[in-house]
Amino acid sequence: MNRCLEECRLCPRLSGFLDEVKDRHPDYHSRPVSPFGDENAKLLIVGLAPGLHGANRTGRPFTGDHAGLLLYETLYRFGYSNQPVSEKGDGLMLVDCRISNAVKCLPPGNKPEPAEIRQCNAYLSQELSSMAQGSAILALGTIAHNAVLSALDLKPKDHPFGHGKVHDLGNLRLYDSYHCSRYNTQTKRLTAEMFEAVFREIREYLGEKPCLTSTSG
Repeated sequence: MNRCLEECRLCPRLSGFLDEVKDRHPDYHSRPVSPFGDENAKLLIVGLAPGLHGANRTGRPFTGDHAGLLLYETLYRFGYSNQPVSEKGDGLMLVDCRISNAVKCLPPGNKPEPAEIRQCNAYLSQELSSMAQGSAILALGTIAHNAVLSALDLKPKDHPFGHGKVHDLGNLRLYDSYHCSRYNTQTKRLTAEMFEAVFREIREYLGEKPCLTSTSG
């Protein structure tokens, strides 16, 4: 899927914007960003879209900008990552976890249009269809939450988003969290403790004891 995905130009606005960014920053990835992590993971984390100087630069979801700081540190604390910081070419590996986005291309102003979310939903649907029964999905924000539901042919009105909410979706279980963006973390809308509480529930659901690793020192 990755090669086909990174060649996708089905959304004219996004493709044109990526071309403009590539002209300004020739060393940037500036293509659709493929999912990253364990292909047989029991946990899929779904974000919104690549950031301009983050995943759009590095080619790895949540890598290179503020949004990834809390995410990768928390993944490390719970045993899903071999290191707490994600940087391009650093040898980081995810264990039983995979990270993706509802929209794989950088959108202008970090705001994808509804048609672009729908167009990209086929990729997310493919990712979800390969997950084993009883797996968990963590949606970071409302757009990611609704994209997951759409990919499973479910209605948002039947499963409204809310931080800390849990939704049984047949063979899968969906967990909600506020997005780990700079705005949410700096305003304390999302704290490390709130984020860890969601991961603790996921660990317990998957039948695993929380594996807390210290990031100090």
